[in-house]
Amino acid sequence: MSQDTNTAASPGMVTRFLNSIERVGNKLPDPAIIFLIAMVLIWFLSWLFSGTSFDAIDPRTGQAIVVNNLLSGDALAGFLASMVKTFTGFAPLGVVLVAMLGVGVAEHSGYINAGLKLMLKRTPQALLTPSIILIAIVSHTATDAGYVLVIPIAGVIYYAMGRHPLAGIAAAFAGVSGGFSANFIPSGIDPLLQSFTQSAAHIIDPAMSVNPLNNWFFTSASSIFIVLLGWYITDKIIEPRLKDTKVDGDTDNLPAFDEVTSKERTAFYVASSVMIAGLGLLAYASSGEDSALRSPSGSLTDFSAPLMQSIVPLIFLLFWIPGAIFGFMVGTFKSSKDMIDAMSKAMGSMAYYIVMAFFCALFIAAFSQSNLGALLAIEGAQVLKAMSLPSSVTVVGIIFLTAFVNLFVGSSSAKWALLGPIFVPMLMQLGISPDLTQAAYRVGDSSSNIITPLMPYFPLVVVYCQKYVKGTGIGTLIAMMLPYSIAFLIGWSLFLLAYWGLGFPLGLQSSYTYPS
Repeated sequence: MSQDTNTAASPGMVTRFLNSIERVGNKLPDPAIIFLIAMVLIWFLSWLFSGTSFDAIDPRTGQAIVVNNLLSGDALAGFLASMVKTFTGFAPLGVVLVAMLGVGVAEHSGYINAGLKLMLKRTPQALLTPSIILIAIVSHTATDAGYVLVIPIAGVIYYAMGRHPLAGIAAAFAGVSGGFSANFIPSGIDPLLQSFTQSAAHIIDPAMSVNPLNNWFFTSASSIFIVLLGWYITDKIIEPRLKDTKVDGDTDNLPAFDEVTSKERTAFYVASSVMIAGLGLLAYASSGEDSALRSPSGSLTDFSAPLMQSIVPLIFLLFWIPGAIFGFMVGTFKSSKDMIDAMSKAMGSMAYYIVMAFFCALFIAAFSQSNLGALLAIEGAQVLKAMSLPSSVTVVGIIFLTAFVNLFVGSSSAKWALLGPIFVPMLMQLGISPDLTQAAYRVGDSSSNIITPLMPYFPLVVVYCQKYVKGTGIGTLIAMMLPYSIAFLIGWSLFLLAYWGLGFPLGLQSSYTYPS
């Protein structure tokens, strides 16, 4: 009796807690206004602390960190002069818009709809959630593709299967962003982080080399762990909580899943064959050691490789061309004007995101220029060092500190460029290897991605949700993603400690201790 009562009370407490977060969060101003207010606050804080001397040493310069006053005459003049450039140079903006041009053609032609209908017939209902999360995790290989492809498609699939679309969006978002460091396929992030780790290690040991795949085994194992954990949270916590959340989006624009006609089936297979042929041609073009798609070092996964820099244009082409073929074959496109209209509709649906991106870009630029984020990270690391905790506790401390800093500094590479020169030498002096420090950083960096509105793609996910539930706000999304974030942060930390305790290798040429 007692056990049943506790079991029943627990979900109720969780639901009430998440509902309260949602209510508070949704009372906040519009995300665009929040970014504007945050930018003004950063300006004020930069003025307030600009006259203060700090003992914290900036590892990037080797000098005491200085908070820059953004309310000075020169700073304000520079702000106005660079405003347009700051907005147009906002990386997520171009990624989203270019990709959506191609996806828009594929969507409005009916190509994606037909593909989903055919896929649904072959996907067991019970395995839908883990399949979505796994696909979302793998999408990291194509940099930001998951945000513009996997997340919205997951909502469509769930809606088509009679399940709540926001649960699909949550599962995919958890895989794409929360599981950012869980992937069994090496990607450009591996050599990027390694470069910062090795540079930081040279502060203590100039002769030390770090393998770009020094965390590969751990991230591969983590992908299984994240899929299983995300599966449980989606089906047992998130979807039951959403049962009373009414889907009140524009039903005319929501996908209708009637039977696929023979004409549509033929067109889909022809269009898909063209897409596969294009991928085969790309694989052939990149296979040669002297391929123009490789970096100067010969790598395909290095961020300097033309292939990695072309991911978004390739997404555009690989959806635009099959979408156009499908549209003209089934008759949804009668002329080129219909195709252009489809692209225009796709851009129209991004109008709200573009407005938010404007203010988001200005805020992120101000936060970076002020040095307040750097000050926060450095002071936090120094506190951790002063506590002199056991190795396992220190590693967990690194994870939690990184997760906290991640709420304010979104970019994984920029954050590691800042934290790496602090964490890596500090832990090397405590006998902890750079490989383990980097693994701890990746766990913390991933876990809190999904609950910070300051993450550049967060507003985009809000827009995806509003397609189905008009009243979706920041609070709705944070409340929906918070269980994932907490579970990933705690569960993944314990997973790393267990992985470490069992002595499994972190990756190629990796170790847990220094000197190894």
